[in-house]
Amino acid sequence: MSVDQSVCAAPLPVLGRDVLVPLVTGGEVTYAALDYAASAPALQRVWDDVAAYAPYYGSVHRGAGYLSQLSTDLFEQSRVTVAEFLGCRTDDQVVFTRSTTDSLNLLAAALPAGCEVFVFETEHHASLLPWRDAKVTYLSAPRSPEQAVRTLEDALADREADGPALVCVTGASNVTGELWPVRELAAAAHAHGVRIVLDAAQLAPHHPVDVAELDVDWVAFSGHKLYAPFGSGVLAGRADWLRDAEPYLAGGGASRKVARREDGGVDVEWHESAARHEAGSPNVIGVYSIASACRALTEAGFDGLVEREQRLVARVREGLAGVPQVRVLSLFGDDAPRVGVISFVVEGWNSSHFAAALSAEYGIGVRDGLFCAHPLVRTLLGSEPQDPGECGAPDTAPGERSLNAIRVSFGAGTPDEHVDRFLTAVAELVRDGAAWNYRTEDGRCVPDRG
Repeated sequence: MSVDQSVCAAPLPVLGRDVLVPLVTGGEVTYAALDYAASAPALQRVWDDVAAYAPYYGSVHRGAGYLSQLSTDLFEQSRVTVAEFLGCRTDDQVVFTRSTTDSLNLLAAALPAGCEVFVFETEHHASLLPWRDAKVTYLSAPRSPEQAVRTLEDALADREADGPALVCVTGASNVTGELWPVRELAAAAHAHGVRIVLDAAQLAPHHPVDVAELDVDWVAFSGHKLYAPFGSGVLAGRADWLRDAEPYLAGGGASRKVARREDGGVDVEWHESAARHEAGSPNVIGVYSIASACRALTEAGFDGLVEREQRLVARVREGLAGVPQVRVLSLFGDDAPRVGVISFVVEGWNSSHFAAALSAEYGIGVRDGLFCAHPLVRTLLGSEPQDPGECGAPDTAPGERSLNAIRVSFGAGTPDEHVDRFLTAVAELVRDGAAWNYRTEDGRCVPDRG
């Protein structure tokens, strides 16, 4: 694909790019949104598309009116757009959900009886926790992509049964940003007759995802990380387990036919299509916003977006490396490919205190905590499982060691200036200390306003 680099060199327009926020030290500054890994700002293109559609909003699938028919066509065309964006196979299904978490819980509910699940301890909790009704094998954190593949191969070779099994793996870590060897892990899984689901929540916004090329059985991601608002997600992939499972939610839309029996009960015939797991009135605007984001990223040229983001990654890593007190967290080492997600700790600083100072004194929004990946962050920080620590500010004073880390994340809408301001702020805080006093309030480190 030919890419016009002069076009791709600029960040994509996003909402909130001109928002001013107050500083505790006085004055205002343009907000630097560097927490894309939690929720990326919506693309202006997506917002414009939604605004253009909003007057034509109608209930889908069951309405005879023009607006309902138009909305139904838009909803189903969005399914086609997402399938194309993901490189789905012709017989794959695209199911719309609320989020990655919802998607993986849906898949967990659709597992065949006796299914085994293999998941690395490095996963986000959305991938780590849904498998409550299955036999789960948690795999230790690997220290290289090659070790990840060997660890999975060894675990699958030790299986005692030949029944159904599933591997769940991230595409890009929400803590370190490091890319995982998805294609190689899929090959290892399939060599043992095991299926694999890809958590692409952090991969899809930063890097092309092709289901057929990666040879994964399912992929899950969230719209709110893909520059689309409104709380929608996607589970796309093989139809058989989803078709054979009881509906994720029972209700209208999932049912094809409902009839009373002579004994007073109810007989239900469920849909076999994606509608089987989309009961209730769907989030049409959320679904349309995902499709709009898919089109916008494709039309912008993913190659150019990736190239620009990699320049920002290199700039941030180089800048942090110039501050000796900063330690960047990594599983696979400095040379590992990664997306725009970087976590670090600062010697002599409580991470929540540092993040609060970046916000209050510089207008920079980052994330602190364990990032809903507690086992991974504990491993990276060298802590014991019983050591205290939780998402948010710990009950320790500024300057005391905490088990929290700081995460800076960025993407297609990030201006160079925001990255430069962040690096300047890190260097100044480490050199000069905070200009304000802070305290813990309701689990958060906040400026002490007396």
